[in-house]
Amino acid sequence: MNLPEAFKERMKNDLKNEYESFLESYEKEPTIALRVNTLKLSVEDFQETVDFCGENVAWCPTGFYYDGKKGNHPSSIAGLFYSQEPSAQIAAELADIQKGDKVLDLCAAPGGKSTQLAAKLQGEGLLISNEVVGNRAKILCENIERMGVKNAVVTNMYPEKMERIFSEFFDKIVVDAPCSGEGMFRKDDVAIQEWSIEHTQSCASRQLSILDSAYKMLAPGGKLVYSTCTFAKVENEEVAEKFAEKYSDITILEMHRLMPHRIEGEGHFSAVFKKSGEKQVEKLSSPTPAKKEMTEAYRLFEKENLNTKLDGNFVSFGDFLYLMPKEMISLDKIKCIRPGLQLGEVRKGRFIPSHHLCMALKKEDFKRLIALSDDEISLYTRGEAIIHSGEKGYGAMLYKEKYPIGWYKLSEGLAKNHYPKYLRKV
Repeated sequence: MNLPEAFKERMKNDLKNEYESFLESYEKEPTIALRVNTLKLSVEDFQETVDFCGENVAWCPTGFYYDGKKGNHPSSIAGLFYSQEPSAQIAAELADIQKGDKVLDLCAAPGGKSTQLAAKLQGEGLLISNEVVGNRAKILCENIERMGVKNAVVTNMYPEKMERIFSEFFDKIVVDAPCSGEGMFRKDDVAIQEWSIEHTQSCASRQLSILDSAYKMLAPGGKLVYSTCTFAKVENEEVAEKFAEKYSDITILEMHRLMPHRIEGEGHFSAVFKKSGEKQVEKLSSPTPAKKEMTEAYRLFEKENLNTKLDGNFVSFGDFLYLMPKEMISLDKIKCIRPGLQLGEVRKGRFIPSHHLCMALKKEDFKRLIALSDDEISLYTRGEAIIHSGEKGYGAMLYKEKYPIGWYKLSEGLAKNHYPKYLRKV
């Protein structure tokens, strides 16, 4: 691998007698891992469901190594796991998430850390997943949808604008900061081409600016995890130390480096901070309720097709009805892409359910079910109808007779396909 000379010289000075082992790690194939989605099933159930779950990732109880070629596997379509680089799994583990926390993933796309944080919240509290790049935010939404996350709000804002709205709001914040990407050299040739000493220094300035915004949004008593996928001390320890020096109420609790010659994974750095003081409870603005006709249409759909009743803040956003987490504030001044669980839309007075709703529900929440074989799942995800008899109405297609993968609508012996067109396999 053609590594930049200035990079090699710096790493040689930093690693000393470990340098040769570090260089040798570039001759190995990158390792690939998954993380079990415990919003849908336990680790034990996942291991019984699939045959490709390998050794556990040491720093993540729900992380396992595997061969990484399962994007079209039915268990992936059902949202039972998320493919995630093993070293990247450490940041959310360090965040100490508790059920009911208000959590911010400030640089969230494509969604690995957000869905990991959501699994720890177990449907309670609030997760705001923010991504400043629009097309990456769309991918983030799709992953949150597939993993069945109910309590995530996806925003598309710069941190300096968010800080004005969410002053001392969050219990936990994860900042997986944009960086020079040195830890990804083994996987990403573009990162090598774009690297320079000047680039690492400009990244450090940007990282400190992002941390300044995160500080203003972190509630007293809260924790902040800062992570990068680079080896550069100027972006790692030096950023962490400068941040802690700038704010007298910030303490560094721990710092971790994952190095590819020491572990099975890529390069990664994480620092955990705590903000001293006690959180003040304050009254915040409430969201505007959804249009009455939309809520009524959903309630009728719910009564006819589901065994569960959803409660919370129903909001209309664009053409869709959402269930917004009760901890979320008014959407005024917030550039929001998805304000919670997307329930569906009303067309000609009838409620049409969203894929997100199907993926967020359990088998027992549906009145009608069709268990598909793996071959039938392949047909279904291509958009084909399934011949089936039964009661008319909406129901869920199941993988392994347990896990929803999408809606159907039964009529005249045919289960009409409601798998989203943007997800269909050609």
